[in-house]
Amino acid sequence: MPTPPDSERPQPRPVLEPVRVLRPRRLDGLAELMREMDGAAAQAAETDEAETQELPRVPVPPRTTQVLRRAAVAGAVAAAALLGFGCALLLTGRQQAAATPPTHRPATTAPPAAAPPPAPTASAAPTAATDPDGPGTLRQGDSGPEVTDLQKRLLRIPDVYRDGSTSGTYDSVLTAAVARFQLWYGISGDETGVYGDDTRRALESRTSLGDDS
Repeated sequence: MPTPPDSERPQPRPVLEPVRVLRPRRLDGLAELMREMDGAAAQAAETDEAETQELPRVPVPPRTTQVLRRAAVAGAVAAAALLGFGCALLLTGRQQAAATPPTHRPATTAPPAAAPPPAPTASAAPTAATDPDGPGTLRQGDSGPEVTDLQKRLLRIPDVYRDGSTSGTYDSVLTAAVARFQLWYGISGDETGVYGDDTRRALESRTSLGDDS
């Protein structure tokens, strides 16, 4: 006979399996936002590239030009060095030439010695041939009738030989009177105070002795 069910035992039930719940994630909106950000970044990059001006390229000289320039610079430096060296040699030679005394060559033949001219004596009176003031010149120390004639003519010139003597002696007072006459009338052909040809002509043209002797 079958065993009656135990009332204390639980009744068998169907096994419940866990249910997986799928919740939709909001990824579509995030992806859309990322696409918009990428588009804006690309547009900004294109704008910056369009606004940026490319700098002109610096022309690079060919290699031949660079070589020629270097050769020209080297030649200029060498020429300057040679010029400085030549100037230094020239200065050194000049200094040596200045320091070396000149050598005098001995004369092979001595010229004949000229005879010295005779020394003039103090007492010799000047002659007509050697007197620079002309023949018949009178000067201090002379005496005679020609000196008296000179004194008389000077007395006729106002204030030249005032109250002068007619003694016929060419003294210092008469010398001063003749010099005064030469100065006042601009006579420069004779020595100062000497009665030469120029002074004689000027005085005789301005005076006349008349009946005076």
